[in-house]
Amino acid sequence: MKLADAVEGTEYIINKVETNDEELDSFLFSLGCYSGEPITVVSKKKGGLVVSIKDGRYNIDRFLSDAIEV
Repeated sequence: MKLADAVEGTEYIINKVETNDEELDSFLFSLGCYSGEPITVVSKKKGGLVVSIKDGRYNIDRFLSDAIEV
């Protein structure tokens, strides 16, 4: 399932991050967003999601949330 379809407050394990941009993949990896890592949707906003990865909270847009499969 795509991260955009996730339920708020539930922890998921990232199965795959699929973008067509190597630089974006590298950036997400530096945040800790890669296969096998837990991710939690803190809240859903009109423009995207607030997610918790490791010890940080990040705001990601719908494009990125569709690229992350949990």
